[in-house]
Amino acid sequence: MSQIYIGYDFKVSPLQSGTEILIAELGYAGFESFVETEEGVTAYIQKEEWSQNILDDIHILNSEEFEIEHTFSEIEQINWNSEWEKNFDPIEVDGKCTVRAPFHPNKNFEYEIVIEPKMSFGTGHHETTFMMLQFILENDFKGKTVLDMGCGTAVLAILAEMRGASKLDAIDIDEWCFENSLENIQRNDCKNISVFLGDASLLNERKYDVVIANINRNILLNDMETYRKCLDTGGELYLSGFYNEDLPIIKDACNNLGFTFVENKEKNKWVAAKFKI
Repeated sequence: MSQIYIGYDFKVSPLQSGTEILIAELGYAGFESFVETEEGVTAYIQKEEWSQNILDDIHILNSEEFEIEHTFSEIEQINWNSEWEKNFDPIEVDGKCTVRAPFHPNKNFEYEIVIEPKMSFGTGHHETTFMMLQFILENDFKGKTVLDMGCGTAVLAILAEMRGASKLDAIDIDEWCFENSLENIQRNDCKNISVFLGDASLLNERKYDVVIANINRNILLNDMETYRKCLDTGGELYLSGFYNEDLPIIKDACNNLGFTFVENKEKNKWVAAKFKI
């Protein structure tokens, strides 16, 4: 017997921080799968877990800071792999790296990453992930210890290991991302990556040569001091998940903690930036 789902389509404005908060609150309410769209997010919950008042405790829906509209409908269980196969194209990064699904052919790039995307963020299609992949390709990771914070699919940690990183931790607060990261690490035959479910509170007394954090502006600003404590002199910090108008705020926060701005990339108004300590 096929499982029945309720699917909600949310239109969110402003999109960036609103979508992040909405997904977090919906997850606590029992929604189990999310697909980010150009206008917001589509969220799915099993019908047996659903009730008419399921959205009553979603506080962001009553916030004056955001405008959120939604519709919902009942749907049969989705074959997620089939959906991704129809909509997920392989990407190529600077002629050196490709990120593809298992059903795509091998193109014999220098770095070939196979991702079972499912519902996790981080396939390389989003501008922020793409730019972070570029940074990893351009910089020396040989023998370094690396943190991939907010790892999503763990695609960044996977490439960092392929580039020679010796020990890596991948952390995400989302259980779906945690499970998907474990699958992708095994699929790409990675030996040096440990995956953890949680947030920056896990980082007490941990030390790294490189910290990679592709999350969103508010979380980056909140956790910046923790990242600083994880890095010794000479350490590198790569940040993304924010827009170009947010870069001065990110720079100021980093400067106040002793970081030096090195460079940034920009793609469709999204920004990735490199700092050193």
